[in-house]
Order: sequence, then structure tokens, then C-alpha cells
Amino acid sequence: FSSPKQGTFHHYSDFWRLEPSTREWTKIECKGKTPPARSGHRMTYWKHYIILFGGFQDTSNQTKYLADLWIFDTQNFSWHTPTLPPAQLKPDARSSFTLLPHEKGAVLYGGYSRVKATVAANKQAKGASQGQKNILRPLIHDDCFFLRMAPAPDGSPPTAPPVIRWERRKKPANAPAPKRAGATMTYHKGRGILFGGVHDVEESEDGMDSEFFRELFAWNVERNRFFPMALRKPRQQQGKKAAGADQRGAGRRARAQDREDELLKQLAALETGASLEDADDMDLDRKADEPEADETPLREMPVSMELPHPRFNAQMAVQDDVLYIYGGTFEQKDREFTFDDLYAVDLGKMDGCKEIFNRPAEDWFDSEDEDDDDDEDDEDDEEEDDDDDEDMAGDEPAKNMHTPSKRKKKQEDEVSVGGSETTAATSVPDDDDTEATASVDDGLPHPRPFETRREFFVRTSNEWQEVLMTQLRWKNIQPESYPIKELKAKAFELSEEKWWDCREEINALEEEQEAAGITEVVSLAERGDAAAGGARRR
Repeated sequence: FSSPKQGTFHHYSDFWRLEPSTREWTKIECKGKTPPARSGHRMTYWKHYIILFGGFQDTSNQTKYLADLWIFDTQNFSWHTPTLPPAQLKPDARSSFTLLPHEKGAVLYGGYSRVKATVAANKQAKGASQGQKNILRPLIHDDCFFLRMAPAPDGSPPTAPPVIRWERRKKPANAPAPKRAGATMTYHKGRGILFGGVHDVEESEDGMDSEFFRELFAWNVERNRFFPMALRKPRQQQGKKAAGADQRGAGRRARAQDREDELLKQLAALETGASLEDADDMDLDRKADEPEADETPLREMPVSMELPHPRFNAQMAVQDDVLYIYGGTFEQKDREFTFDDLYAVDLGKMDGCKEIFNRPAEDWFDSEDEDDDDDEDDEDDEEEDDDDDEDMAGDEPAKNMHTPSKRKKKQEDEVSVGGSETTAATSVPDDDDTEATASVDDGLPHPRPFETRREFFVRTSNEWQEVLMTQLRWKNIQPESYPIKELKAKAFELSEEKWWDCREEINALEEEQEAAGITEVVSLAERGDAAAGGARRR
């Protein structure tokens, strides 16, 4: 947090809770020791605990990066800081990293810090007696750690914290290149969704050049691999071909409708907290199945086939499989622009980027008329590429949304580390950089191209129920002890997890088949009118 005029910088250590139903903030007062003030840290959750790690403390003469771990118990409202053995592995100090939840703890990836480096005192001098000086050089981390957590042993006090241990993971395969800072990530269905970032290149003593990104990636946590995510135009079937496909599929859809209705009622009962026995009496809301054209939005929201303007430190969240991207920062020369916009991307369809709002600030601090004129000249002289020009042209007021870039100035200043508490990175290089496999043959039912989650489960429902019953038997649980409706609901959860796990690979197959003119994949062996279909082909 900083002051309105960017004159001073403050770190906070207060703790707040937001109640979504009432939209009310409540300050949490904790007894005992609490985390010191900081910025750039990250938080996630495990069971009823909140995990906090890292960050930095910046004063006028030094920057200290942190590597401390704090765990907050939401039942006892108390903080714990686990004491690890000195020789035990743990991540280096850093800020602006990724910290994602996991069923057995949390996963940490990447981050940013500044480490000690020694350079010649005068790079241009050619004498043999060149002096040396210490500087703080930016470091973009690309390592990965797993925080394994387990409940306190039996017999421990009720307030005992969980048992934790850091474990190094292999570096993720197919990671975004070049390495970038400020690329934020949010969690969705076992994946981390990453957007944006900035890569700085030191050109000379005159300054540095920065490259900003607008790419979207999905990091599959279990397989430890990144997949690029691209927007695609919505698929449309045309004329007689579409009508024929609808007619041929009508019988198959009708036969599956009863099974699908039963499943949807069970899922609705689980979501509302009702018992599965009451599912038969529930009414289905089929508004979600109606075309979007029938719905009248409050206002028209423009949809683009391009992702938002390049930026770093954007904030992201996922709700109902929709990714929301808000704000962020962009730099041009020594000026810093802060965005006030919100976009939405359907992660299941990837059929466009919807602009919910875009509110450029008209009266930005530290901007004057002559600065605006200079900005116009600078932008004319320094056009980056066609995409950037088109995006910035639509946001003319954004020329007033600038302040002097403190990030770039801080990196360009070769700050002496005299008296600084920042230490050099102690990471051990990874000898084993083996990439994760692109796909996993786990013997489970696999989605087909162009197949929705519902269609996938309707086609493979029996197989997933068999998988579930096998898992239960391995745990010495008799499947017969579960009602059939509950088994189907749990089987659907397994199928949905599989559908999302291979979403990016299926998207790639869909793009290949669409390029070849294929828009639907049908198994004739599973169709009731297979014989008739063969006759039509002849």
C-alpha cells in the first residue's frame, strides 16, 4: 500500500475477514505472536488453516525479502510459526510467487527477489586495476516446492499446529519463456491459471528494456506441466449439415435425457444441502441450457478474441469456471500506467474475452498537461506492435493514468548493499530437470473432442461408477453401503476432475480437427441407429 500521491510507502500487518453474504469486513484480533508487516506475500488454505509465506519489507535504504512460514488456525484464531531444523530444505526468501492449495498441503512456484552480485566499479574503464562493487540484482525464481502438511499426532493438544515439511519438486515442464515477474496465478480445478508478466532486459547503462505479456497458461499441478491457453471462435454448425446432425442425434439425446435429469436433480440436492432422497421432488432450472441470445443482459458487454492488454501484477479469481482479470500495471519508458478494468474468460469454452468494465482514471496524481503532450509524442515515436497500438488506441484517457515508474528506477539504480540484510540466493541448482509427461495413460475414461462435461459423464457413467466402487473396496468400504444416487453423484465428481485434467490437450485436438473440417466425433458402436447410419453412408 502507498499514499495517494506515492510519496510514502507503508507495510501493514492487520488481518481482516470478508463475509461475502453481507459484504462486510471484520478485523480479526489475534492473541500472541503475529506475522510482521510486509508486502508481496502470498496466502492459501489447507483444511481449516490459512498458510502465509514470504514477502518483503522495504525501507528507504534497504529491502529485506522474507522466507518465514505462518499458519493461522481459523478455529482457534491463533497464528503458528513452525520451527524447522536448520538443515531442512526450504524455499529461499522471495515475494510475488505462486502459492496454490493442495489436498495434502500447498504448492509454491516461482517468485521474485534481489540478490547480491559483484560487478566492476567502472565497466567502461579498460585498465587492469578495475575496482569492484556489490549490487542487488533482480532474480526471477523458477523453482518449485511442495509444502506437505499432516494433522498433529494423536494425543496432541487441540491447539497443536499441523506437522509440515518442505519438499523440492522438479521444475515444471513447458514453463512460459522467457521467465517473467509479476505473472499472477489463481487456482482452478487442480490447475493454476497464469496471466501476464514482465521480462526486463538490461540493455546498457542508459537503461533497460521491458517486455510485457498477455498470454494465458494452465499449470497442471499433479503432472507439473504448463499448457498454453488460446481463445477460439465459437463453433457454429451451418444449414442442412447442422439440421441433419440434430436429427440423427435426437434419439440418442432423448435416451440420455432421463439419466441426465436424474443426475442433475441429485447434484442440485447436494448443492442446496438437501438429502438425496428429496432429489426426485426437485424442479430443474434449465435456464443454463437455453441459448444466450434468449437472455437479455443488463447491458451489452463487448467480446474480443484477444486477451487484455499486456500487464503485470493483475489480480485474478475464478468463479463457476469463469476467470476474472482485474487491473494490473503497464510501463512505457519511465512512465507507469495502472489499469482499472475487469475482464471475464470462460475456461470451459475459451470462446472470447468479455469486457465487463473499463474505467480509465481521468485525474491521475503527478500528471500535468505538458507530461500528457510528451506522452503523445513518445507513443508516436515508440510504437511497439500492432496489437498494443490497437489496445491503447481504444483507451485514450489512459495517457493520464501514469506515475513515474518506481519499479524500473529501482532496478536501474545499482544500489550498494552496504548494511543491507538481503542475502544471496542459496538455492541448489536442480540436476534433475526431467520434463513431466504430456499426457497420462491412467486407464480411466477419456473425454472426446467437442464433448461437454455432461456428455462425457452420460457416455461414461457406468465406467466411472465401477472406478468409484473399486476405490471404495481398496479402502475396505463396501459400495453397497452407499445409496445408488450418492454413488452417481460421486462418480460425476470423478469424471469432472478427469475432464478438467486433460482440457488443454483436448482443446489442441479440437483445433486440429476443426482445421481439417471435423466438428463432431461420434462412436457408431454407441449409437442406437448405427445400422441405419451405415446404410446412409452407402
